[in-house]
Amino acid sequence: MQPISIYADLSHDQYPEYLFWVGCAGAVDLRYQKVIRAFVKILQHCSIDFGVLGEEESCNGDPARRAGNEMLFQMQALQVIETFNRYNIKQIITCCPHCFNTFKNEYPDLGGNYEVVSHVEFIAQLIDQGKLIVDQSVFKDKVVTYHDPCYLGRGNGIYDAPRKALDALGIKRVELKENRSKSLCCGAGGAQLFKENDPGTTEINLQRTEQVFESGASIVATACPFCMLMLTDGLQTKQANSETATVGNKDIAELIAAAL
Repeated sequence: MQPISIYADLSHDQYPEYLFWVGCAGAVDLRYQKVIRAFVKILQHCSIDFGVLGEEESCNGDPARRAGNEMLFQMQALQVIETFNRYNIKQIITCCPHCFNTFKNEYPDLGGNYEVVSHVEFIAQLIDQGKLIVDQSVFKDKVVTYHDPCYLGRGNGIYDAPRKALDALGIKRVELKENRSKSLCCGAGGAQLFKENDPGTTEINLQRTEQVFESGASIVATACPFCMLMLTDGLQTKQANSETATVGNKDIAELIAAAL
């Protein structure tokens, strides 16, 4: 993906309306780069005025705080806030709920006050405004279920927007056994992604994967890079031991972009 603009190359009166925060996963993970490209396709399709920081973007510090390194978190956060303020950034869109939660709920304590929106909220808003109309024939034969990410759902109460986006596709949507405020974590939150599972315990992502298969869905829709990684791993493990199980994992942005 080529960025539509780099802030350093623009004058103050040319700054875009929105900063699209790509995030660490979108920068380094080949699978999640497909999600970033899909969301950019949506933004460009709707003629949204946005820009990215390119090489000036760095980690916002969320993993450091979750792992208990408060000093490193504040160092990283203050660096990012300085960059935001230098470019007079007011509105931020991000595909990562962890970044979303950090910017929205934790940066204000350090002086970073911004209007932050998740990509699924933004997609739902575009649908409500009539700016985003999708082809409902693309997924008409698919059964889709949605996994609520912790930092969108329980953390910030965002339950309806992702479901509204999926329903706009005209698909048959089914709920997982544990959903909304009772959703089961994918197993990666709280910096657990970076540690081994405790001996003698069943990995949470495999428990969640079982619920996906029990739902009868052919696609599990996600809205978080951590959830995508953990559920993809669970699906691959499950399907490696089955000749008939076939369930795909797609971010909501990918599904919407495919129906434009």
